[in-house]
Amino acid sequence: MVQKIAIIGGGIVGSTAAYYLSQGEYANFEVSMFDEGIGQATKAAAGIISPWLSKRRNKKWFRLASDGAELVAKIAQETKMNDDAYANNGTIITRKNKESLDELYKIALEREKNNPQMGSVQYISKDEIKNLIPIIKNSPYDGLFVPGGSRIDGNLYCQHLLNIAMKRNLSIYKGKVKLINDNQILYKGKIFTFDKIILATGAWSKEILANLKINLNLRPQKGQLIELRIANNEFINKMPVMMPESEYDFIPVGREKLIIGATHDNDQGFDLKHEKSVDIALVKTANNLINNVKANDIILSKVGTRAYTDDFSPFLGMIPGHPSLFIGTGLGSSGLTTGPIVSKLIVDLIKNKKIDLNQYQKPISTYIN
Repeated sequence: MVQKIAIIGGGIVGSTAAYYLSQGEYANFEVSMFDEGIGQATKAAAGIISPWLSKRRNKKWFRLASDGAELVAKIAQETKMNDDAYANNGTIITRKNKESLDELYKIALEREKNNPQMGSVQYISKDEIKNLIPIIKNSPYDGLFVPGGSRIDGNLYCQHLLNIAMKRNLSIYKGKVKLINDNQILYKGKIFTFDKIILATGAWSKEILANLKINLNLRPQKGQLIELRIANNEFINKMPVMMPESEYDFIPVGREKLIIGATHDNDQGFDLKHEKSVDIALVKTANNLINNVKANDIILSKVGTRAYTDDFSPFLGMIPGHPSLFIGTGLGSSGLTTGPIVSKLIVDLIKNKKIDLNQYQKPISTYIN
C-alpha cells in the first residue's frame, strides 16, 4: 500500500528527507513538499562541515554532528554532487596563542581515533596558510589543518537532492500551509490528507504547531552573511575554508567568490531585514585577512533564521501523542552538518527501522509539551 507523506519545509531537513524517501523502495511513498521558502536558514547559508574540534561538552550533539559530517560526504559522493555545492578542501582553524593551539591539537589526536572522516590533523604555520589560501595577505596566527573539513552551499545542496527526488516520487507546492490536525494540511483553501507529516519548518515549527496546542522549546536566531567578489582568483573554489579565532568564518566558494559570516543575533526574532551595518562589520573581518576589500565588492548579502533550543541541542522524532507527526528542528548554527542525518533518522522511523535516538539526543519530551 502506498503511503502518502507530506514534508512541510524545503530546507536542508526537508530536502534530505525527500531524497531518502525517493531511494530504495520509493514506489511505496507518494511525497508532497509544501515550501513557502521565506527566511530559510539553509537557503541563506554556505557553511563549514568540520565539527570534530568543537569544545562543546554535549556528547550527544557531538555524536550527531560527527555522524552528520560523514553522512553529508556520503550523500555528496553517491549523488555526484558538484564542487560548487559541496567540496572537501579541508578546514583551517587558527588560535591566537600556542597554548590554545596545543590544547586543540590534543583534542584532535584523541578524536581522530573514532572519527576517520576528519583525517590526520596537522599543525600549519602562518606562511603555510597563505600558501594554501593565496588570497590571504595577513595571516596573524598559526593553526591546525583538518583534511576532512568541507564547505557546503545549502541552497545548491537542497536543489540537487530535490531534483533527484522529483524524478521519482516528489511533488512540490509553493506557498504557506496550515496544519489542521495530525493528518491534514490546508493549502490554498484546499485540505490535503496524508498518512504521515514531516515538519521541517525550522524556527517556524513553534508557530505551525500552535494550532494543535503543542508548544516547543524553540527560539529564532537571525544570521546574515556576505558574498564578495575577489577578482583574478579563478581557483578560489579549490582553497580550504578557515575558522579564524574571534572572526567570522572565511569560505572561498565558486569562482572569484568568498563568503564571510554568518552572524548570530538572538534579539531580532523573525526580522529578515537586511542590515547594512552588519555588511560593514563583515567587510571589516575580510579586511583583517585580505587587503582592500570594500563594500562595493559585495555581490550578495543573505539573511536567514535559525532555530535554537535552550540547551542548543537539536531534537527529532515522532511528536509524543501524535503518531503521524514527525519533526526535526533546533539545529542552530550546525544545521548544514546535522540537518541531513536528522532527516535520515526521521525517514528511518517512518520506514519502521529500529534506531537508537538516545545516542543523539535527550528524550524528545524535553523540548515538547
